[in-house]
Amino acid sequence: MMSPSATIPRQCMRESVTPDPCRRSACLIYNPVAGQGDAEADLWLIRSFLDPVFDLDIRLTTPEVGANALARAAMERGAQLVIASGGDGTLSAAAEALVGTGIPFGVISRGTANAFANALGLPLTLELACEAIIDGATRAVDVATCNGLPMVLLAGIGFEAEAVARTSREAKNWFGTLAYVWSGLQQLGEMQSFQVAIETPDLRIQTTATAITIANAAPPTSVLAQGCGACVFDDGLLDITVVAPNSAMEALAAAFDLFSSAVRAAALDRPDVGHLLAPWVRVVTDPPQAVAIDGEVVARTPLEVVCVPGGLRVIVPVDDLLEPRLAVEYLDLESAAEVELLAE
Repeated sequence: MMSPSATIPRQCMRESVTPDPCRRSACLIYNPVAGQGDAEADLWLIRSFLDPVFDLDIRLTTPEVGANALARAAMERGAQLVIASGGDGTLSAAAEALVGTGIPFGVISRGTANAFANALGLPLTLELACEAIIDGATRAVDVATCNGLPMVLLAGIGFEAEAVARTSREAKNWFGTLAYVWSGLQQLGEMQSFQVAIETPDLRIQTTATAITIANAAPPTSVLAQGCGACVFDDGLLDITVVAPNSAMEALAAAFDLFSSAVRAAALDRPDVGHLLAPWVRVVTDPPQAVAIDGEVVARTPLEVVCVPGGLRVIVPVDDLLEPRLAVEYLDLESAAEVELLAE
């Protein structure tokens, strides 16, 4: 596996020749320490697909220079598309730099959970991901801002944020997705409730919760985001799920039911799980809670999340453009919370 400070072997470097005007310029942002595979072999495979098609500029992430900075630099150099290969952190960081630019974003997922690719229905194998990028079909997907920070997937408050904080890089390298599961099980024993006030354009809600998830896009494995049953990433709305179990056993049952609701694409009907859709949401908690944005704990409540409809152009398999959009209904929270309907 390449070290973070490794340089690309000379054979992998793009030759210093005049670019072919018939080929589009593309920047490949590559995280050499992502996932559990052979990073050098993966890079060779990716290049075997992309080099014949694109005028390819390869840039490695390092501890000092992340995917966000590399994506911005690629745009300044005039790249016509940006491709990122790595884990969810790398993909989200690169995507954040492209929000609102209209530059197509290609995804080659090589991470632990691969939540980014799963949430957007993108290919998970290197070969299929490269083929999709070569075909070049793009789809506008929503993004969001979270206290001013870009958010592509979701923000987790309370339980999920604490579980993310417990999961070390070493655990992810050794156990993959199971590392998150284990951290979550450990967190169950220390689960604590907090008071929360939630405001949307239509409602003000005061209730007690142990976890709140505000999702723009989320795979079924992000169980705490599945109250609405189908997290649609291009509907201009945030999916807000509030979980308030009374015990660890109830929390496990709620998690199982949430996952089942995602698989069935049907809203969950439990008295300890509330769900609603909104274009923006403000959340205030007592006491303040940690917030994990796209898998990284980078904020605390109070929190304001605003959807940015169609803010990112993602390269998808051509067949995806032919699939019908999911229909989503507006769902109120359960009556256990104090809800105030706002005047129109």
